[in-house]
Amino acid sequence: MRGLARHSDWAVLALITAGAAALRLVHLAQVPPDPFYDAAVRSMGLSWHNFFFGAFEPGGSVSIDKPPVDLWLQVASVKLLGFSRTSLKLPEALAGTAAVPLLFTTVKRMWSAPAGIAAALALAVLPVEVITSRSDTMDGVMMALTVLALWLLVRACETGRLGWLLAAAATLGVAFDVKLLESVVALPGLALFALLGLPGPLRRRLLALAGASVVYVAVALAWLTATLLFPAHDRPYAIGSTNGSAWNAAFVFNGSDRLSGKSTEPLTLYQPGHHYPQATQSQRDHIPIVPPSPTRLLARVGPLSGQRLGLELLVALLLGFPALVLALRERPVKRLRWATAAGIVLWTLTGTVLFSDMVRLHPRYVEGFTPALAALLGIGVAWAAGADRAVAVRAQTAHAAAAGEQAVRSTGDRMRLIVLAVALAACVYYVERLEYGLTAVWWITLAAACAAIALATLARLFPARAGALSGATLAFALATVAVLPVAVDFSSIENDVGDAGYVGALPGEEQRLLSAYLRAHQGGARYELAAESATSIGSLIVQDARPVLVLTTYDARVFTSVARLQRLIAQGQVRYAFLNSFCAHASSINAACSAPAMWVRAHGTDVSAQAGLSHGGLLYLLPGASS
Repeated sequence: MRGLARHSDWAVLALITAGAAALRLVHLAQVPPDPFYDAAVRSMGLSWHNFFFGAFEPGGSVSIDKPPVDLWLQVASVKLLGFSRTSLKLPEALAGTAAVPLLFTTVKRMWSAPAGIAAALALAVLPVEVITSRSDTMDGVMMALTVLALWLLVRACETGRLGWLLAAAATLGVAFDVKLLESVVALPGLALFALLGLPGPLRRRLLALAGASVVYVAVALAWLTATLLFPAHDRPYAIGSTNGSAWNAAFVFNGSDRLSGKSTEPLTLYQPGHHYPQATQSQRDHIPIVPPSPTRLLARVGPLSGQRLGLELLVALLLGFPALVLALRERPVKRLRWATAAGIVLWTLTGTVLFSDMVRLHPRYVEGFTPALAALLGIGVAWAAGADRAVAVRAQTAHAAAAGEQAVRSTGDRMRLIVLAVALAACVYYVERLEYGLTAVWWITLAAACAAIALATLARLFPARAGALSGATLAFALATVAVLPVAVDFSSIENDVGDAGYVGALPGEEQRLLSAYLRAHQGGARYELAAESATSIGSLIVQDARPVLVLTTYDARVFTSVARLQRLIAQGQVRYAFLNSFCAHASSINAACSAPAMWVRAHGTDVSAQAGLSHGGLLYLLPGASS
């Protein structure tokens, strides 16, 4: 029977994993691209120099604002499969899919197989994770690496072998190289998990963690340190930095500036009371995230709403906390369970508090704690349904227990039933709020919740059948939580929703006309054009893969001075400039008002009409360059 149960678990996991793959791969090519990172992938595939530094444009003058570790996977994908929307997103989609069975294995070892199944399903259908894995950003790979690090830590705690711990530290270091401080959200929880879960005296554990810390820092800073081995003139200028340094971009632009809310990105504020169209997931995707507040992640609207994250977070908190607290009251308590309770709770709370308070928040950032959320939900649902293996075995043999033991079991079952009923009732109410009425999704959610509570009640009334009934209770409880997320996933796929920034995306017809004109009039110039801003021309780089002369980086910092621009024009290396914004109001952080852009407008010849562009003031023939 135990062997049959194990086969059943793996069969269910196979179905869940197949579903996760379908949600992340179906119509993947239809999701709009991210021109900023895609331009880097195109440029990185042209030379080893560009590949190592994460060059943004083919000339290798500037690089992206992060280590390019994730983009290395995308370069490999496009080299193998050709440059396409699908190949660009494939590493993310596969990473998001692989995280599902890996989380099952991890939670199974930490808690139980039913908890692992529930956690895997929660992660598989979590809309914000599905959408992120369908986008060509690096958050899905970072998330999968944190799950792998957790699995390695579990093995370290089980075996006591230092190698597993050091491997976990190295994996977290790679996660840092993928998405910098977003990966650090997992660090406090995982460190506490290791401290409590490793065997041996405290001194030995602290020494092991000290060694792991050295490995983590070494791997996390490996790429940044390696860049310093090259002369300054060989290193691209890191976009977002104030001095061109990749270190500055990593720890200031993507570090302290992000946490403090300082950023060059425009901030669209949510307006309470304003009517935002939200009939489709595409429309919801364009609603600003609500301002920081304790209930921000439970909001009804926006791209980071209760539909995409908050519902599962609410159920995880309502079921996971009681499950962990009450399970730890049982004696004896296994060391790994103490570690799980402390580590997963801290990881979840770290993400919840940070993302509730962060001023500038993109939905994909919450990948920093989605594995912990799914694990907490899985443990909570399995506990409340009475589906943990030990609980099921005790329930099946309860008729032979002594009267005192029956009383203890009865009290525990009563508590489970109450917690389950409260959590599912809250879920039903919340779904109605999120759906804005009694929709088909709500009715299915209600029916599943009623079935779960009824089955849990029958399991308590008929202890001899509790084993089978608890499995059915778990299935219906999971259905209650999953109906809305699955509906949102389907709608997101239908609406081609992604979580990319679309930075540097030019209108399709304008880009076609611009590219055709430049090809016909380029002559022997090295640069396709001079671009007003480093991030304004990404989609043209993706299409043409030609070097671009960058005039300014973030905050309109001048990268190519007027004097250098004049020299390059005189040398015949650049003939045209593309200025796709206007200096309506002088500003020190407006690229259109920068010295080189103003010089081009004052001295260049506007050839926008000749190129067939929609309006003037876009494309200029530079002075001294023949047409």
